[in-house]
Amino acid sequence: MNDATTTELLELNQRLLDSITLGDWATYQELCDPSLTALEPESLGHLVEGMDFHRYYFDLGGIRGRHQTTMCSPRVRLLGDVAVLSYMRLVQRIGPDGNALTVGNAETRVWQRRDGRWRHVHFHRSMLIPMSN
Repeated sequence: MNDATTTELLELNQRLLDSITLGDWATYQELCDPSLTALEPESLGHLVEGMDFHRYYFDLGGIRGRHQTTMCSPRVRLLGDVAVLSYMRLVQRIGPDGNALTVGNAETRVWQRRDGRWRHVHFHRSMLIPMSN
């Protein structure tokens, strides 16, 4: 696989994840195809299509306070003009009790290159149960 393409996709995906934690709807909208599909815990097992479902959460605002989003062990598989990114996403933040909290998700995100530009077209996210000390 082309290392430059892998780097570009990982940077775009990190930008997407940062837009989610910051509640940055403009960036999220720029990176996603309007026909985005998703299977995620918030959809309660239903396939969600389009951007309206996600807009609701952005309107609530992003994570307030100090936080960090990390893609762990990312893998990029390029299939022509489609790329599949799989990784564990860890979000570190301050919990309601004032202590550090890490929340994890297993994610697969699909990107499609159209008109010379990568667009996020589908994702599947499974929440992991946080471990306490």
